[in-house]
Amino acid sequence: MKQPKTLQQAILYYADPANCLLFMVGLRWPDGVECPTCGRKDVVFLANQNKWQCKSVHSHRQFSVKVGTIFEDSPIPLDKWLVAMWMIANCKNGVSSYEIARDIGVTQKSAWFMLHRLRLAMQNQSFVKMGGKGGEVEVDETFIGGAARFMHRDKHHRRITETGTKDKTPVLGMLERDGELRVTVVPTRRKKVLQEEILGNIAQGTQVYTDALLSYCGLEHKGFVHKVIDHAEKYVDGQVHTNGMENFWSLLKRSLKGTYVSVEPYHLFRYIDEQVFRYNNRKKPMDDFARFQHVASQVFGKRLTYDEVTGKVGATDFLPN
Repeated sequence: MKQPKTLQQAILYYADPANCLLFMVGLRWPDGVECPTCGRKDVVFLANQNKWQCKSVHSHRQFSVKVGTIFEDSPIPLDKWLVAMWMIANCKNGVSSYEIARDIGVTQKSAWFMLHRLRLAMQNQSFVKMGGKGGEVEVDETFIGGAARFMHRDKHHRRITETGTKDKTPVLGMLERDGELRVTVVPTRRKKVLQEEILGNIAQGTQVYTDALLSYCGLEHKGFVHKVIDHAEKYVDGQVHTNGMENFWSLLKRSLKGTYVSVEPYHLFRYIDEQVFRYNNRKKPMDDFARFQHVASQVFGKRLTYDEVTGKVGATDFLPN
């Protein structure tokens, strides 16, 4: 088997620790293993420990393929990590920590921590602006939070009559047609906040399609070709619509409500990163193995500790503004 194509094949293939090691080494050190501390390449492989030892004398002479990755300091073997990675990369509506715990034989707490570390690997922070002259980008916002119809009567009454959307988290999405999707958690839907995100992510000269929210007013004076669709009247006017973003919101909310059920606002951006990754890599030539390999290629140089993911210390990954 050259490379697995299904989850069943992946489980069988990566059950062999040697295959796990070869796969990760090939991604991390395609030109040969080198010491992560000093860069020396004539290292010695310690077969009984699945580690290498650098010939230079310094601290951390011995190292494994996990060092300097999201797997660092994890006692969970790579065969379980890679199966969990395959599942989160390819399950359209996500996969819960309870399911991962049952499927690979770890505790739910460990599975929850594993999934957050994998979501870190799925993050893609690009500094290249979307669109450009002739480009088309849909911009839309939504609120993420509990639906009032599922709440207790007293709580439902308070939310509907008093707080409105106050207890929900605003999220802004930007989708380039036939291109990339970017989604970010924002503090408010105010004009200054939304337009700063648009200016930071979309190139001037782009045709920007939005709904009639007043926060988008004035984009035409900032170098964009701004066209508005008023949803009170219609949802499509030729090429002017935000249906692509609406489609993504339905996918995101289906995974949050159906799979994850309860998501703290502090962690929301991680779940969004996960769904954005699958959306951006959903089309051919990307298949299940290609998505899995893409996640695996991004585990290096990233670290997320339990204290960081639980908010005890500052997280090192890309927190929302």
